[in-house]
Amino acid sequence: MSREKFVSSTLSRKRFQEILHLFHESTEKLGDDRNKIKIVTYEDQKLVVKSFKTPNFINKIAYGFFRKSKAARSYYNAQYLEQHGIGTPSPVAYLEKLSGVGLHKSYYVSSYADHDFTYREITNDENLQDKEHILKQFSKFMYDMHEAGIYFLDHSPGNTLIKKDGDQYHFSLVDLNRMKFYNIPYQDRLKNFERLSPKKWMYTIMGTEYARLSNEESQKTIENMWKYTQEFQEAFHKKKRMKKKLKGIFKS
Repeated sequence: MSREKFVSSTLSRKRFQEILHLFHESTEKLGDDRNKIKIVTYEDQKLVVKSFKTPNFINKIAYGFFRKSKAARSYYNAQYLEQHGIGTPSPVAYLEKLSGVGLHKSYYVSSYADHDFTYREITNDENLQDKEHILKQFSKFMYDMHEAGIYFLDHSPGNTLIKKDGDQYHFSLVDLNRMKFYNIPYQDRLKNFERLSPKKWMYTIMGTEYARLSNEESQKTIENMWKYTQEFQEAFHKKKRMKKKLKGIFKS
């Protein structure tokens, strides 16, 4: 027996189905992701529709009966961020398609966040100007997020969108399905920077500003941020080497 769960504070089910039809017709993809993400325009509004990959058998059961799906978590986490003044594309709706086994398919729809670049370009784009100013303002954004008790588990460089407005920068978080909400200790806050960049000069700027906002000692803050980053980079590259090695074994 199949059923569906649809949640939205602004859309009717009929209008959501019209958006899904546009999604399946659209060729305007965002990123290279295991999930399908496309931009659609509906009633003069630009929207982002994310179709999550069909979960494996165990996760079908887990998401169907015991845990919120990625689509549901994306929707409710975005609401939480908005309620606490943290930038993110506004949540519009989510849909879960369920079978007797559990979750079969899920979709999440949000508004499209206009942006000039992502955090990744601060690391990779040599032509990008005003990097120190961007990083200082980003550190304040991170501080406000942590003060609101938000720990972003998928805090990778492509998941922060940045819009320039005069000498101010506005930050929006995307890919929100993995977050924790708690009173975050200082060391956990510093660890939350670990995925952002392999470049130490960026942590010198961010660490100095974050320590100032937190009334903490800057040198220790920078050292700990960088230590967590190095540990993450080491584990990441070790895992990558292992995958490559296993791929070679199975090919031979």
